[in-house]
Amino acid sequence: MSENSNSVRDEVRARYASAALSVTNEGRRSLLSAAPDVTCCGGDATASATDTATGCCAPTAIDESLVFGSALYDDASTQDLPGAALLASLGCGNPTAVADLQAGETVLDLGSGGGIDVLLSARRVGPTGFAYGLDMTDEMLDLARHNAVAAQAQNVQFLKGTIEEIPLGSGSVDVVISNCVINLSTDKPAVIGEMFRVLRPGGRVGVSDVVAENHLAPAQRAERGSHVGCIAGALSITEYESLLAAAGFEQVSVTLTHEVTDGMHGAIVRAVKPASAA
Repeated sequence: MSENSNSVRDEVRARYASAALSVTNEGRRSLLSAAPDVTCCGGDATASATDTATGCCAPTAIDESLVFGSALYDDASTQDLPGAALLASLGCGNPTAVADLQAGETVLDLGSGGGIDVLLSARRVGPTGFAYGLDMTDEMLDLARHNAVAAQAQNVQFLKGTIEEIPLGSGSVDVVISNCVINLSTDKPAVIGEMFRVLRPGGRVGVSDVVAENHLAPAQRAERGSHVGCIAGALSITEYESLLAAAGFEQVSVTLTHEVTDGMHGAIVRAVKPASAA
């Protein structure tokens, strides 16, 4: 991994560690501003919109609570979850609502954070199924494990690792989900390759992520600001589809759900590993 990639990963880890500690220590605090010293620019989050002259942050302010976080989950599905799991949600969708989880399946959540999607998945697959959460941040893992105990979830396990090197065996899960995490990776082909590897033949992907309209250049995507994960940059629709197909996935689709800023959208990404795959 390059020095730049390591730097990006450290910035991502610092932000989410701060978010987890914010829930642990100050549960009522808004997590979207939980890491004031770690922004898309790696600088002071109090910088004004005029700083866009440097090509750094978004030119217009948006209400992030409407396009990220727990507001994207319906009350019925989350009413029995620990409050800390909801507070720790920093995603751009609800992947468990689109993954069509079935009883008895094994699910893996990439970048599981405070554990909300793992706990929802565990509920959907039932006692005969299992849900793994993978995160690289110790503070988030501690929070997620605490939330699992509070929810009395028995069929869950939280693993430490990176989404570029998943610490599970090949062909070990039925479904891979993720919530606004893949866009933070600096090696997205590796992430998608690992998703393909750990899925059983016939397994599927149901991911929520931020994607860019095809006409936006990488520099244009980055300048939209921290609320679209510009630390590492989002893929365009076509790039996402191409990477999934190149890894061997079929039935690939990228469906836009809501705009988060100009030319950038929350999206549902689906794909299937062929039943004939080795």
